[in-house]
Amino acid sequence: MERRIFLSLLGASAAVAGTSLRPFIAPAHAAGEGKKIKIGFLPGVVDPFYQVMQVGVEAAAKDLGLEVVTQIPQTWGVDVQTPILDAMVARGDLNYLITAPTDKDQMVGPLKAAVDAGIKVITVDTFLGDGDYVKGPVTFPISYIGSDNVEGGRISARGLAKAIGGKGSVYINSTNPNVSSVEGREQGFKEVMAKEFPDIKVLGPDYNLDDMNKAQQQTAAVLEREQNLGGVFGTNVFSAQGAGTAVVNAGLGGHVQVVAYDATKAAIELMNNGVVTLVLAQKPFDMGYMGVEFAQADAAGVTSLPRRVQTGFAIIDKDNVKDPAIARFIYQVPG
Repeated sequence: MERRIFLSLLGASAAVAGTSLRPFIAPAHAAGEGKKIKIGFLPGVVDPFYQVMQVGVEAAAKDLGLEVVTQIPQTWGVDVQTPILDAMVARGDLNYLITAPTDKDQMVGPLKAAVDAGIKVITVDTFLGDGDYVKGPVTFPISYIGSDNVEGGRISARGLAKAIGGKGSVYINSTNPNVSSVEGREQGFKEVMAKEFPDIKVLGPDYNLDDMNKAQQQTAAVLEREQNLGGVFGTNVFSAQGAGTAVVNAGLGGHVQVVAYDATKAAIELMNNGVVTLVLAQKPFDMGYMGVEFAQADAAGVTSLPRRVQTGFAIIDKDNVKDPAIARFIYQVPG
């Protein structure tokens, strides 16, 4: 995947401030110490999206000469992420934390405790509160770096509506309630369907709790119940893969259209087999790489870092999936 070097963004900030970039290029050091900063990375769960984000984190750390401590929850949830966070804070040697909060409200307290313990927080993929770290209810994170998920939901809705001819019924299979990313996707999807495609009925969402097998079972139940279902929107890795598998198992590939959020190899394979119509590729490498760069810049004294950065999408369909300029956004998981 292409690396997005952050120096241009720093350069723009420095130009506005009338300062030189040169003091910020060298590896940053913890305030009051002679040692380089140490960064913690705590994503939401083990999946291809976060694995690619980890690649970005590690690439930036290598380029900048920084140390990263990574802890990855095996399952999604506040009850799993919080004790891992607490253990990372208890180490006493972390200066920054790059994390994807598993609940926009319930993770506020644990992450605020980390800040109170002297660790600065950068959120990636998911945010706290309403995501407005300037005027919103939660302002302590340095920044949110991730997708505009409401817009991603809109793009997905238009793609699915086009695939089914603008009428019929569609089903949303999602992951967890009160998670900013998928909540935004659901919002944008429903918004477009209601305003632009009144002849399409939206069913769901059902929440699979980041369990692909549960997503498959839920989708299979809807396919059996709704004989005229036209399409499925899978809001993340597990949702899309489970939904696509259910469609294949029901012998409805090519008849029930699937739009997949997240460009896993499995989603692309389903596209090549005629099951998935459109894949929305996020840019997790960019999120991870920029998260490390933001930590470095903050430690070096940069005061004009954006509080919200949208990393964009690549929209993949059967017509462009072989194009190297697009295919490079398919998630490449190490090993």
